[in-house]
Amino acid sequence: MNFRTLNFAKKENQILKKENRFIQPRVLNSSQRPVAVIDNKRVVNLTSNNYLALADDPYVKQKAISAIKKYGAGTAAVRTIIGTMDIHLELEKKFAAFKRAEAAILFQSGFTSNVAVCQSLMSSEEDLLISDELNHASIIDGSRLAKSPRKIYRHKDMAHLKEILESAEARKARRKLIVTDGVFSMDGDIAPLDEIHKLARKYDAILMVDDAHASGVIGKQGRGTVNHFGLDGKVEIQIGTLSKAFAAVGGYAATTRELRDYLGSVARPFLFSSSQPPSVAATCIAVLEILLKKPQTLKCLWENTAFFKEELKKAGFDTGESETPITPIMVGDSEKAVRFSKELFNEGVFALSICYPTVPRGKERLRTIVTAGHTIKDLEFAVEKFRKVGRKLSII
Repeated sequence: MNFRTLNFAKKENQILKKENRFIQPRVLNSSQRPVAVIDNKRVVNLTSNNYLALADDPYVKQKAISAIKKYGAGTAAVRTIIGTMDIHLELEKKFAAFKRAEAAILFQSGFTSNVAVCQSLMSSEEDLLISDELNHASIIDGSRLAKSPRKIYRHKDMAHLKEILESAEARKARRKLIVTDGVFSMDGDIAPLDEIHKLARKYDAILMVDDAHASGVIGKQGRGTVNHFGLDGKVEIQIGTLSKAFAAVGGYAATTRELRDYLGSVARPFLFSSSQPPSVAATCIAVLEILLKKPQTLKCLWENTAFFKEELKKAGFDTGESETPITPIMVGDSEKAVRFSKELFNEGVFALSICYPTVPRGKERLRTIVTAGHTIKDLEFAVEKFRKVGRKLSII
């Protein structure tokens, strides 16, 4: 097709290619495994968010299949019409208990969870949303859709956060909402939630934590950042996604019963998007069971994480400030980062390059994520290839 009105797209794509920002996703030809077939090539997969390696787990798959047989393929309705199944309510109840909150509400994705809460709570110009500068794009977009003004504090800078909370704008705000990622998705570092919580209490602010990369990963039995810092029952809102450690799709907010009911009545993503297929809810319930009953899965994730980080450091790579299975390999140049990823793939390792504007210029890197399903042999092979290509490109 040829539309004169869309001719601009070709020029824009040329600019994106020149800046190494044009995206052509690689294609997964197998299930999401630690060693997967990607673009018809068998590679060690260090790019997925399949932390617990449960996306292809036989028990999890069987539970999803059983749900399809009982409930059908989908709901064909939003939750508030006739899209609420008893299996959705079961998952919400179990997830609230897992997060040690009064209640939980399911959303269609982690992205829409953040948008829904920011937009619903920050509904007046008299409110104030306060956000870490490295928060996820969904928080940024949620704050843009909110009616409140917003303030951004320097990454994990508690003095700057305190300065904002003591400002005249914050003092006169009807509501103040502090929002932070629990685990930051590009650097793998953990928010100082204990310090943020103290400031939130001192200045009467609501605290909201996005645990997308923390649920199923940190804290006892993978309960997340709030549990990691011993703050169960002390943080108003825990947000997260079901698409990473939980191997499915969707999001949630774990909070008080009153706020859960309020969001269920006013949050636009909840009101105007169809609910998750029953197989998704069944998948998440199965993963919760594994987290609670099989501690070895989480233990293995952290053993693999420690081994991989140590071997990369021995090889001479800069892995930044990571404290979690997200391990960046800093490169500092977009062209070199893209080439590094391509040459690693040719050697049998998939590690995605992350470039500007996802990260600042000069902070380009490969982002790797190990899982509970990788073997030591897989990781040794990967490090060997990192070392080989890293030397070739003068990264180490």
